[in-house]
Amino acid sequence: MIIKSIAIFAFALIVASLGTALFNLVRAKDREHSEKIVKALTVRISLSILLFAFVCIALAMGWLKPEGIGATMQTARQSTPTLPLTQ
Repeated sequence: MIIKSIAIFAFALIVASLGTALFNLVRAKDREHSEKIVKALTVRISLSILLFAFVCIALAMGWLKPEGIGATMQTARQSTPTLPLTQ
């Protein structure tokens, strides 16, 4: 549950950074706001890369398990014994 909370928190930070960039873009009248936009978007890209790496590592380590239709179908496929082909 902690891993999911970290991922959700990181995603919220990404959205907040994007909102900050949008706010500064609307108010952009001078060079100061342009620098703030670039900084906010740089933070967003960095957080996105870190979140992607974190999710990949969490999946590889088994801390995060896939859920949903695809995971259910894969589990059902693996648990069904396959019949040998007869000729």
